[in-house]
Amino acid sequence: MALLALAVAGAFYTPARAQDQGWSLRDLLFPRRSERYELLGPVDRFPPAPPKKARKPRPAAQQPAAAPEPPAVEKAEDAKVVLVIGDFLAAGLAEGLENAFADNPRVRVVDRSKGSSGFVREDFYNWPKEVGAIITAEKPAAVVAMLGSNDRQQMQVGETREVPLSPAWTSQYTQRTKAFGGAIAAGKVPFLWVGMPAFKSSKMTADMLAFNDIYRSAAQQNHGEFIDIWDGFVDENGAFVSTGPDINGQPVRLRGDDGINMTKAGKRKIAFYAEKPLMKILGLPALDSPGSLHVPAGEPAREPEAGAPPAAVDRTVPMLLSDPALDGGSELLGAVPVARGDAAAKQKAATTDLAPGPVPGRADDFSWPPKSAQPKPVPEVTGATTP
Repeated sequence: MALLALAVAGAFYTPARAQDQGWSLRDLLFPRRSERYELLGPVDRFPPAPPKKARKPRPAAQQPAAAPEPPAVEKAEDAKVVLVIGDFLAAGLAEGLENAFADNPRVRVVDRSKGSSGFVREDFYNWPKEVGAIITAEKPAAVVAMLGSNDRQQMQVGETREVPLSPAWTSQYTQRTKAFGGAIAAGKVPFLWVGMPAFKSSKMTADMLAFNDIYRSAAQQNHGEFIDIWDGFVDENGAFVSTGPDINGQPVRLRGDDGINMTKAGKRKIAFYAEKPLMKILGLPALDSPGSLHVPAGEPAREPEAGAPPAAVDRTVPMLLSDPALDGGSELLGAVPVARGDAAAKQKAATTDLAPGPVPGRADDFSWPPKSAQPKPVPEVTGATTP
């Protein structure tokens, strides 16, 4: 193979001296150093590739046209105002309430929350002092408050900075929450106080439990209603969950990656807890309840006429677990109905189908001493002959 390669190479290269003198195989196999090789010409072992044809650009795929969003329902001029106050969780609550009442022209949600506010830093925002002016300006029909997630920090009490949930810290914090509830009650407006949910941090979750007890007491002392949302954001063991059922029971993501902020579904779920008591305060029919008034947008609700029969509700009558027949009756299947008040007939009907008593000498006779069986009389046959 080496000789063949050299022979092929020799077909393209020729010694300069061999052009004047003859050359032999020795000159090819064992060239002298003084000999030069001149390249006869370029060898094109790989022919140039043909030019590529320019590809025609593909037509852009036509995206399906997005469905147009339904137009927002215009709120009525006399719509009832729901005022939402608090921290960044209250802002999410306001967003959830806006979605809940988006199709109701008679309810308008006003968000006056302060994301970084709380009861500890009065130098940043003093809620007990400012809430009265907010109520006067907005003239709400109901107030919904939710705050406290920023309050796990030291508080200045006199000349000392107290750590969270110390005795002095707790006493001062309780006074501020009661002052906040009293300022809302002074505006003669019913209010709801939404409690704190669980958080990813176990220490923060434990502190929120203590905060909720303080909020519950402050709301009840000022004729408010405390809304407990704790069970909606924990599992069956009471541990924090980032994914759980939404308002329709479908598993969704409720919390952000930080374990603090709420997703859109989480905000709607918080609003779901406050929705029913809020509808009661506003005097509106409960949503999705039997017999609720479904009023088209822009039309006032029609009250039922006096003396009109109640609307028929298509639903199944609840079954009692104590009812053996599960049909509301006490008679067995196939029993003949007996008129009420006929005690003798009822007693007769109750004992008609009972089994007969034991017969002496039979297997079901358990009397002691056993009774002898009475011989059955043999009927006489007349006209018979004896064989």
